[in-house]
Amino acid sequence: MRAHPDIRPTRLAALAALLTTSVLLTACGSGSSGGSGSGSGPAKSGGTLTFAVGSDAGCVDPQQVASNDTIYSVRQIVDSLTDQDPETGKIVPWLAKSWDISSDATTFTFHLRSGVTFSDGSKLTAQVVKDNFDAVPKLGALGTLAEGYLSGVTSTTVVDPLTVKVTFKQPNAQFLQATSTHSLGIESSASVKRSPQQKCSQGVVGSGPFTLKQYVQNQSITLAKRTGYSWGSSLWHKSGEAYLDKVVFKVVPEAGVRAGSLQSGQVNAISSVGKANEAALKGGQVTLQRRANPGVVFGLAFNNARPDLKDARVRQAIGFAIDRGQIADTVFPTGTQPATSVLAHTTPDYADLSSDLTTDAAKAKSLLEAAGWKTGGDGIRTKDGKKLNLTVDWTPNSATNQPALELIQQQLKAVGVGLTLKQLQVTQLAPTLQSGDYDAAWGNITRADPDILRNSFSTKLANFYRVPVTDLDSALTGQAATTDATKRKQLVQQAQQLIVRNAYYAPVVELQTQIGVSTKVHGLNFDASSRIQLHDTWIG
Repeated sequence: MRAHPDIRPTRLAALAALLTTSVLLTACGSGSSGGSGSGSGPAKSGGTLTFAVGSDAGCVDPQQVASNDTIYSVRQIVDSLTDQDPETGKIVPWLAKSWDISSDATTFTFHLRSGVTFSDGSKLTAQVVKDNFDAVPKLGALGTLAEGYLSGVTSTTVVDPLTVKVTFKQPNAQFLQATSTHSLGIESSASVKRSPQQKCSQGVVGSGPFTLKQYVQNQSITLAKRTGYSWGSSLWHKSGEAYLDKVVFKVVPEAGVRAGSLQSGQVNAISSVGKANEAALKGGQVTLQRRANPGVVFGLAFNNARPDLKDARVRQAIGFAIDRGQIADTVFPTGTQPATSVLAHTTPDYADLSSDLTTDAAKAKSLLEAAGWKTGGDGIRTKDGKKLNLTVDWTPNSATNQPALELIQQQLKAVGVGLTLKQLQVTQLAPTLQSGDYDAAWGNITRADPDILRNSFSTKLANFYRVPVTDLDSALTGQAATTDATKRKQLVQQAQQLIVRNAYYAPVVELQTQIGVSTKVHGLNFDASSRIQLHDTWIG
């Protein structure tokens, strides 16, 4: 099949679509949920946008970053072969002007735009794309998302200077969407030749609308406008260069300080607006923008190989002890939904498994009793002289993480499960999961394609959660291999049921991205993965 460029939508049509898509976008505060400051006169070039984020991933390579706070900045440095419409999920042209997909979805041939250059002056060619894809398996622990997207590749072939063919050993239905992600953003050949560690610390050269000007770990990431840029996504409203001259992402861990900085005008936008700061920010000179993230919901990712967690009854008991509604209402921003599956409801082929994710303390206690865990004197259950105490690793990349876990801690204690919270630096989480030296970890993974389940739970990939070999592998492999949309949906839903009912993961709440934006900022929009795109953003 052949894909051709779409006609770029008008600004008004795009805004109308954003305002009427209630499934994906929820109106909030005094402004549009789809974009900040709409309808305020002609756009203006120039100026500096200052954006306060809560954390730094310790890495400025888009192919290795999985934390939203850092993706916000590094996404602006690289372009992707394709883009994904946040309203429809449709894949549209970007660096690739069109593509051909074989009938069995094993071969993807991309026809690249001519005239694209990287900020070091080198040209985008099919060879550069091949260099990028060939290097992904060497990224290591931080590159697992990109590696998963390219798993099963047999070859990446240069057909001619502007045509590249990617061939898989078996059908790979998810790959086209994968080419729209930041994880497969295209970097210059010089950057590809650097070690993963060098790319993390020094950054990369991309073809994006901004370049990395300075990175000070745990302090700031500064971007500068790329002059001469003229090959933006077909979804963007402005052609040519970005409006903004400079963007500064400041790391401000305290949510209250971020909110105060936005109110006082010290910054123009902030990430991770929590429930406690909503009232103060509503109205006035601030707009709150929200979008539900697709992908794996926030939850407890169990190390299923741990002795106490090998027993499905223990994992299931933990799931029944968690009151998801209470956590969503108490801790998270307004509009946050309790998890009703391992996937968020905005993910294609999501299945509603809310009947399996009820709160039932009596059932939790019964399961623990059946597993041999008896109530101890301090309320924590014991078995063979050992207490049922689990440690949850977490990182402070969102203000909601600690209060959510503290509430889960109370809920689990009520059924006799002890929970110790262990804070890690953002940079420590991936190596910890890779090592297997953990009981459970708190987090989520955003992706607008259900194949994120295969990346997370297949025993044939990284398998950080140490899931045993079961029928789940067949469902995950099958959904990635089929080109039949109906069959893929059935397999994705089967995978969700197996994960939830076997409690390999305890879903808790859907992540809802909520940012605060000054009303002076216009055109700051969410992409399909609920991250931001700054090419169309301007200050007036």
